[in-house]
Order: sequence, then structure tokens, then C-alpha cells
Amino acid sequence: MMRQLKPELQAAISEYPAAIQQQVLLLRAEILAVAETTEGVGELHETLKWGELAYLTEQTKSGTTLRIAWQAKQPGYLGLYVNCKTKLVEVYKTLFPNLFRYQKQRAILLPINQTWPLAELRICIAIALRYHLDKVILND
Repeated sequence: MMRQLKPELQAAISEYPAAIQQQVLLLRAEILAVAETTEGVGELHETLKWGELAYLTEQTKSGTTLRIAWQAKQPGYLGLYVNCKTKLVEVYKTLFPNLFRYQKQRAILLPINQTWPLAELRICIAIALRYHLDKVILND
């Protein structure tokens, strides 16, 4: 069952253009679904960080924060942001070198007008949500 959006999250999403709002909700649904089905993650805390939707594994401390953000300077993409002090984007690039567009060590940029490769995106989300559990494997 899809979790109800808190009013402050709904307000943040409503700041985006209509087409972007739908993509934000799709990405949110993927993050919540992956968290629900990924061992060790537990319930996600959904909040705002820097005015952007953020997902934290506060209960289990299993992963790093994921954020969803759209920026007018990159209007064709929705960003799935991770902590830039991690090596997560490097891991993503190793696994999927030509599949996603990346923004330095910060994000996967998902095209607004194309279907996303959901199976691979779910893997990236799961890796972030298990980041602290799998840190030795990720060699960070």
C-alpha cells in the first residue's frame, strides 16, 4: 500500500512543473517499494532536506540518505541524489557504465521524457539503502 504523502512533502512536490511531479511520485514509489523488499532496510523515514524529498534509514541505520530533486538548470532530468562522500556513484558507474547519466559523485540523472530502466534503478536504490550494511563490499 502506498504511503500517504505528508503535507510538507506534497507542498515541495507541488513547486515542480506538473510533468515533473508525476516523475517525482514514480521515483518515490520505487524507493519505498525497494525499501519494503530489501533485507535489513526497515521502514524509511520520509522528510525534506534542503527542500527536497529525502529518504533515511533512521530505524536500522542500514543506508545513506537518498534525495529526489529536479533543477531548472537541468530541466530534462530528475536527480536521484546520494551523499557525495560515498563511492556509490562510482559503484553505479561500474555496474551500469552506459545506462544512466551521472552527475559527478552526487547523482543518477533520470531523463524526464524516457522510460527508466527500473530493474537497474532498483538495484542502485537497494545498494544505497544497504550502504552501511555492505560498506566492506563497496570498499568505502
